[in-house]
Amino acid sequence: MKVVVDEDKCVAAGQCVAAAADVFDQRDEDGIVVLLNGNPPPELAEDVRNAAAVCPALAIRIEK
Repeated sequence: MKVVVDEDKCVAAGQCVAAAADVFDQRDEDGIVVLLNGNPPPELAEDVRNAAAVCPALAIRIEK
């Protein structure tokens, strides 16, 4: 699994961090998503998929 984020689409809602805090964080100055791990281990796959699904801006893309 490869995770890609589009910072330009991000609206700083923080849903990704709530769903997968081991993979996503937010910048302190503006809340924009920070990708902590672009290739998360399989045990985090469900959390990452949930994060992508709840992102209101659709800023998270999952590639295989």
